[in-house]
Amino acid sequence: MEASPGNGSATSGGNTGDNHATSFGSMQFPALRFFQSPLSFLIDYSGILSPTSSRHETDAPVVNAGVVPDSRPHSPTACTSGSSNTGEVSIRIIGEQEDRGNGTETAASQGHHGDENGGVEGLDNQAGMDERVPLVTPSSPEREAGDTANGVEDNSRDSAYQRYDIQQVARWIEQVLPFSLLLLVVFIRQHLQGFFVTIWISAVMYRSNDIVRKQTALKGDRKISFLVGIAVAFMLHVVGVYWWYRNDDLLYPLAMLPPKAIPPFWHAIFIILVNDTLVRQATMAFKCLLLVYYKNGRGHNYRRQGQMLTVVEYTLLLYRALLPAPVWYRFFLNKEYGSLFSSLITGLYLTFKLTSVVEKVQSFFASIRALSRKDIHYGSHATLEQVNAAGDLCAICQEKMHAPILLRCKHIFCEDCVSEWFERERTCPLCRAVVKPADLRTFGDGSTSLFFQFF
Repeated sequence: MEASPGNGSATSGGNTGDNHATSFGSMQFPALRFFQSPLSFLIDYSGILSPTSSRHETDAPVVNAGVVPDSRPHSPTACTSGSSNTGEVSIRIIGEQEDRGNGTETAASQGHHGDENGGVEGLDNQAGMDERVPLVTPSSPEREAGDTANGVEDNSRDSAYQRYDIQQVARWIEQVLPFSLLLLVVFIRQHLQGFFVTIWISAVMYRSNDIVRKQTALKGDRKISFLVGIAVAFMLHVVGVYWWYRNDDLLYPLAMLPPKAIPPFWHAIFIILVNDTLVRQATMAFKCLLLVYYKNGRGHNYRRQGQMLTVVEYTLLLYRALLPAPVWYRFFLNKEYGSLFSSLITGLYLTFKLTSVVEKVQSFFASIRALSRKDIHYGSHATLEQVNAAGDLCAICQEKMHAPILLRCKHIFCEDCVSEWFERERTCPLCRAVVKPADLRTFGDGSTSLFFQFF
């Protein structure tokens, strides 16, 4: 079958335009399909739904064309004239039965020509038979090839079904998405003030955490006036938010008391979120006051500062774990659902909460034990002879050692330098030997946990 090149290219271009663009006459607008069905457009563009391979076309059995010997004398003149006049080559596809028949006829023909021409034509025809390859061979590889073709066809059919399912899901999402966005817009409009306040206090908390961490890293270069100023600003922000919502039962959970009225679900989430954020903001103000107290701390005082900040943070984590309990207790203990059901749900919540609070209690007491420990659990104070033997130069700050500490790997560093190092690492700065045990996580850098405690 012959195909015209012009027609083939035109057909291909038309299919491509249908798959990737919306056409109006001779003009194509690919962007219109993106706005009509964005999800399907993105899936098609990413290649997820494109066929993995066209095996039903490329894996088709290849037909070996055999050269059929001609019984006529092979004349060079005839060959030349035939090729020059027509310019075509005839190919005959030989089947199994026909191949056997042709083999018998060819053998007889070979014998006849061998007798007449002295066997020369017979040798030529024999070479033609050797070059001829039958279409199908009745052997076990034939059955294996058939099974493989069936498996490829089944796989292509399954992949086509999967692509169809993905397309249906994409179309369903495209139909639901606009309505969902409308509902989201209406929901935000109904709770516009709550959304604004939540975003505002969260942004202030994240920024305050960065300020406290930077002031902690300054060590002796901190400014007391700046620390006091940001502590006052933090507390004014907390007091202002609570004053604005003084009638919304936000203060009762702070004293572990349930709200007076049963809050709706979204109002309960709002109370928990605001209290969780503002409690962390107030704790950051207290950390600023600790940094003022330990402004000139070096050596032992710097290590004590890190331990105090760790105790404050674990105390905050324990308090935050208990903070949502009064709100959810009031929410679940709703008599409208029935006394038995509400009591069962409330009891299950308190049980789950108790299991999560146990871990926070253990971490809190571990931080208290670390604060009361006098010795250094990753080394000991170095003697003057050991410092002189090491060169009296700290490898971290490149200055003369102050309050040197001898690690378990026998390397010596300043106490404040190595204490700051062990806030992030557990290994020696020089030999990378594990020195600090994997115990409680420290918050000596002044950071505050930024994960929200909803339940």
